[in-house]
Amino acid sequence: MKLIGPYKQIVTLVNLPLRGKLSDDQLEILEDGGLLIKDEKIESAGDFQRLKDEFPEIEIENVEGEQICLPAFVDSHTHICFGGNRANDFAMRNAGKTYLEIAESGGGIWSSVQHTRSASEEELLKTTLERINFLISLGITTIEIKSGYGLDVENELKMLRVIKKAQTLTKATLVPTCLSAHLKPRDFEGSAQDYLQYILEEILPKVKAENLAKRVDIFIEKSAFLPQESKEFLLKAKDLGFEITVHADQFTSGSSRIAVEVGAKSADHLEATIDEDIEFLAQSETVATALPGASLGLGEKFTPARKILDAGGILAIASDWNPGSAPMGNLITQASILATFEKLSTAEVLAGITFRSAFALSFTDRGTLEKGKKADFVTYKTDHFQNVLYRQGSLKAEAVYIDGEKQTL
Repeated sequence: MKLIGPYKQIVTLVNLPLRGKLSDDQLEILEDGGLLIKDEKIESAGDFQRLKDEFPEIEIENVEGEQICLPAFVDSHTHICFGGNRANDFAMRNAGKTYLEIAESGGGIWSSVQHTRSASEEELLKTTLERINFLISLGITTIEIKSGYGLDVENELKMLRVIKKAQTLTKATLVPTCLSAHLKPRDFEGSAQDYLQYILEEILPKVKAENLAKRVDIFIEKSAFLPQESKEFLLKAKDLGFEITVHADQFTSGSSRIAVEVGAKSADHLEATIDEDIEFLAQSETVATALPGASLGLGEKFTPARKILDAGGILAIASDWNPGSAPMGNLITQASILATFEKLSTAEVLAGITFRSAFALSFTDRGTLEKGKKADFVTYKTDHFQNVLYRQGSLKAEAVYIDGEKQTL
């Protein structure tokens, strides 16, 4: 065992509900606290001096200066395995070009598909690990990563194999998700429905055989896959034993309702969700995942996070880091901005990027600092935890711990 501290404040996030609104006075804040670590898990969080007296022979890792401590963050929606760059898309969009005009000039998702297909596994592994390390430096230690820029058997498997290889080279927890149903590739001969059947028959069995992913995602939208064919695909993927998540209600409403009906673990985006569907979603076990990075990247409205929480929903916040619509990757900045526009309490934001986001990935062993939980946490050189969101991502993490061990940032 070892004792780490003392911290000016430890925000444990214990005893908070999984769903609904939160106020900051519900937060447990330990002053002059310490974390007792045993076998890569938290044994105790409490008064540093008391723990030191209780275990006089214990190894002590002293913290220098005033620091605060939070549970490590969870990014439950990313696309960080990709090739190429779409900076020109961003410039064209800001200059007033439409999605169609950008696509016709060689941009859009198909551009990322072409670059990802042409990249070697070694190249993809190198850039994916660089992005993983950036997220770790922000205090994010659990990261979902989607495929979806391969869109054929060979290249979807290539992406998922890269993610599997990356897991052997990082201490962070990686959660691979098969997003072969990102859109119908231009070189596929047949309808969108034919392509979904191709995924079910040719891609998913191989994904399962190689244990490359346990989750399946689909983009339900006019530019991708229509509601009924998507619902049928999701139910069949579920029958194959995959957990389900959905890109829902990004530009048009209705698909969040499908996510609930098929028992999806999460419905992500939701910028276009209408009030009656918010109520339907909030009464379910499906997590509503806000992706403020996409709103910022596209200049679109934010997920109605306030309404979701007020209705009693489970709100997670993720970065959506991808080369096209959400290139920033800084979850802390995005969550801080979402809080400003949606009037979210600090407690609601912290819950949304820790234990509530972990729940979206089916984890219950992380996101709070209490006995038995995974010893993943992040510290900052500041005298008050509110400064983390107040500084909107400019306050850099001082230290990041995974399984109780400090990582090199």
